[in-house]
Amino acid sequence: MSQAVGVKRIDILIEGATIISPGLGGSDEKMAVVDEGAIAIDGERIAYAGPSPAPLEFRNARKRIDASCLIALAGFVNTHTHAAMTLLRGYADDMVLMDWLNKKIWPIEAHLDSEDVYWGAMLACVEMIRAGVTTFADQYFFMDDTAKAVRDSGIRACLSRGLIATSPDSSQALRENIELCQTWDGAANGRITTMLGPHAPYTCPVDFLEKVMEAAEELGVGMHIHLSETLGEVEESRAKHGGMSPIELMDSIGLFGFRTLAAHCVHVSAKDIEILSSKGVGVAHNPGSNMKIASGVAPVPAMLRAGVKVGLGTDGACSNNNLDLLEEARLAAFLHKVANNDPTVIPAEQALTMATLGGAKAMGMDSDIGSLEPGKKADIILLDMNKPHMYPKHDLTSHIVYSARASDVTTVIINGELVMEDGVLTGIDEQEVLQTAEERAKALVRKA
Repeated sequence: MSQAVGVKRIDILIEGATIISPGLGGSDEKMAVVDEGAIAIDGERIAYAGPSPAPLEFRNARKRIDASCLIALAGFVNTHTHAAMTLLRGYADDMVLMDWLNKKIWPIEAHLDSEDVYWGAMLACVEMIRAGVTTFADQYFFMDDTAKAVRDSGIRACLSRGLIATSPDSSQALRENIELCQTWDGAANGRITTMLGPHAPYTCPVDFLEKVMEAAEELGVGMHIHLSETLGEVEESRAKHGGMSPIELMDSIGLFGFRTLAAHCVHVSAKDIEILSSKGVGVAHNPGSNMKIASGVAPVPAMLRAGVKVGLGTDGACSNNNLDLLEEARLAAFLHKVANNDPTVIPAEQALTMATLGGAKAMGMDSDIGSLEPGKKADIILLDMNKPHMYPKHDLTSHIVYSARASDVTTVIINGELVMEDGVLTGIDEQEVLQTAEERAKALVRKA
């Protein structure tokens, strides 16, 4: 049959899905549910998302996906991780944070090379894609190689080179971060964006941060930084800086004049929260990592009430120990219910929003990702709801957060490209990634 005159041929048409997304109902705060939905993808963007059948102009597609018994969601956004640390998964567990860093992690990281980072990052990309994560924010080193892994895997990422001023190579590290931004920002058909990555105030004194801010001004990029992760970090800051918390200190030097993604923010005061809100700082909440390392419980409900942009992160795979953002959504809901002795805190809908649009807002990317609204990038995941743990179907939003598993993700579309279809990765030799990562991890441990 010839194509009808005036009817454009789109790339992908998803039909029959139950669409669950903020934004479709006109509100970022509420999840819209379309029981029999269709999503049309034209190039890298969503052209239509709504009831089936799709309007006539979107029905002529190069590829059709029957999504009956599937849930369509915006891809999950992992707002904070260290991708290549997958190689250290299980290497140093059950330790206090500073002992973990000083005695185990930093010493073995000194032996990492670029090939290690590439394969560790590839392993992370495979794991995240399989878990429905379509975007992640990463801070590590050998970031050219992480960028290559992002390019090769098809995932979306915002990358920064971790900067530690107390390291003897701090000046070189800053140059590497600048070069990362110059080389990779906008690469891989726009899937790669960049930031500068000062590790934390306790490893980056003010004079060094001023150099980082100068570079950020010239490059037009933001910051990815750890803030107020532990009580000891906050106490040290107050002792050294005239009673100022890490967040107050960063505000005083103007760091929040740049788009900032702040990881953790566990030990924060009411004044800290007001600063985070008023300066538009995005917070990456990492409940699994915070619980495992016993860093504490971030006051996320108070942050949300104050209008702070809060997303979810996994942190690195050796402090979590996985990159499953669906698990983080569940942990966030459970943790804050018990911490506040209130079962109504962080309901399922809010936890799911934090995993999608909330993360996009925290990263400053919500104009492009985080919901299934027409015009946004086609970052879409399909979950199989024909599973015993998804029955009976009283409330699918609740089921996603409280019952679903990462293994329920069947199909992943990123930037309009199918990167996993019916459980099969389309552009990655998964067995090669697993085998090579295993070999390099064992060799790395032998060097330590």
